Amino acid sequence: MAGMRRLELSEALHLGPGWRHACHALLYAPDPGLLFGRIPLRYAVLMQMRFDGRLGFPGGFVDLRDGSLEDGLNRELGEELGEAAGAFRVERADYRSSHAGSRPRVVAHFYTKLLTLEQLTAVEMGAPRARDHGLEVGPAQDPTPPPPAPEGLSQLYPRVVGVWVLGLVRVPLYTLRDGVGGLPAFLENTFIGNAREQLLEAVQNLGLLEPGSFARLKISAPP
Repeated sequence: MAGMRRLELSEALHLGPGWRHACHALLYAPDPGLLFGRIPLRYAVLMQMRFDGRLGFPGGFVDLRDGSLEDGLNRELGEELGEAAGAFRVERADYRSSHAGSRPRVVAHFYTKLLTLEQLTAVEMGAPRARDHGLEVGPAQDPTPPPPAPEGLSQLYPRVVGVWVLGLVRVPLYTLRDGVGGLPAFLENTFIGNAREQLLEAVQNLGLLEPGSFARLKISAPP
């Protein structure tokens, strides 16, 4: 992950007051469905399409003075994904990795949470009704300042502190016969920060792909 170094969680939590912490989560669930009646979907994996056309994961900045990393992450998920996020809780056992960059001084913590397909579908259906849907997805993966509230809405949203999000998308975990369609094509999108590498590491380590398929993927270097 270019420009970022991997840290142990204990080290990341002792970086000092000059560092900001961000937590993001990959939500996934077993999916027995078949594409075209023959291609196993295997798992449903959620990502977010941001205002800038980049893909990322739900979550955002957390303040350790208000509780643990997981407390902050679960608050962010509730604000971004709505009431359906209350049916589960991301715990320390779901933690995967931490990466830090020197400019800005942000350390990004990554989690993966296994849900039931019913829970994940409820998140998809409920997200458009969430308090912050269309308003905020944590800017921790991107150091650029958030955009201003839309013209005419500054009175309604005087404290927009995130970036605009366009909605949830499912990651296609299959590869079509041409070797390009599906996951290889999805990976050609632009991802914020190290979200692409986090996705690839998670699907490989969690065994979400068909056995042996990861090694056959035609994956280009990140743009």
